[in-house]
Amino acid sequence: MEMESGLKGTSNGSYNQASQMQSRSAEPVIAHSGEAHRLKAAANSTLTFKNWQKARAMMLYRCKRFLLAAAAAIALAGGPTAQAKEPSRILSIGGAVTEILYELGAGDRLIAVDSTSQFPPEALKTHKNVGYFRALSTEGVLSVAPDAIIASDKAGPPEVVRALKASGIDYFEVNDDPNVEALTKRVRAIAGKLGQAAAGDALTARIEKGFADLAEARGRLPRNPAVLFVLSVQGGRAIVGGAETSADVMLRLAGARNVAMSLKGFKPVSEEAIIAMDPEIIVVMSRSSGPSLAQEILSVPGISATRAGRDRHMIEMDGLYILGFGPRAPAAASDLMRQLQAPAQSARARGSKG
Repeated sequence: MEMESGLKGTSNGSYNQASQMQSRSAEPVIAHSGEAHRLKAAANSTLTFKNWQKARAMMLYRCKRFLLAAAAAIALAGGPTAQAKEPSRILSIGGAVTEILYELGAGDRLIAVDSTSQFPPEALKTHKNVGYFRALSTEGVLSVAPDAIIASDKAGPPEVVRALKASGIDYFEVNDDPNVEALTKRVRAIAGKLGQAAAGDALTARIEKGFADLAEARGRLPRNPAVLFVLSVQGGRAIVGGAETSADVMLRLAGARNVAMSLKGFKPVSEEAIIAMDPEIIVVMSRSSGPSLAQEILSVPGISATRAGRDRHMIEMDGLYILGFGPRAPAAASDLMRQLQAPAQSARARGSKG
């Protein structure tokens, strides 16, 4: 108030002097009207940028809300957010895997197979062969340029499988255990990968019916013959199928008693062990060329002392058919059952004549 009254009471010269004093004492930042204009424009610019930031944040928020709502709607409707591309250049690794692919009508999608893919015959005849499924090479597999690899979980060696899985190629592994449950799961898994679930269900139903019919036939068998499965002969010794092998599973499905159940896996056995097992029938894999394995086995020490050796009761069957555990497994077990019962029927017939 004192400054205001003092200013009113001064002359023009005093007013100017007082104004200058006030200006100096207040240390104003605005010295020229041009600078003031620029500062005002800068303030307006700052305000405009802040408004833009707010508008952008609101737009992003609304977009996020929209996308979340859309995803929720799709989930509630049961629809996928994205469709996986079905493979069109498939490398099949494992004989049973290849059989399943053909049964599902996907043979035309194959570009290569492994050496155990011997059924159907055209699998090996019309496609590149990447070698034995347990001895693959990374370079050999990648050279066929598949967009998907469908493989038995028994494929190897492990370091190659790891490299293939890390290569960026779609590597789809299936359980290849030799049992009924694993087979049906294998079929459904491969069918799902192909986008052919309905075909997978139909094939699974056919396989399950085959095993059900086999179980009925097994229940009507008069006896369970003592059988030995011989995989090969190495160094004069027989390699036989013990417990936890595909051979043991097939023998039991066919109504036989595996005399090598005290062993686990495929193992070589001594002359004494073979004599103690004393099988009635020996089952072997057939050979495409050279002398038959059945003839070779007769020379193995101890075989001639068994009932099977004395009576020449040998059954030869295709290896993939009897051990592959693909879609033909019920038929293979049924065929084996029929052949296992034939020697017993012949023996009973000879006994009745005597």
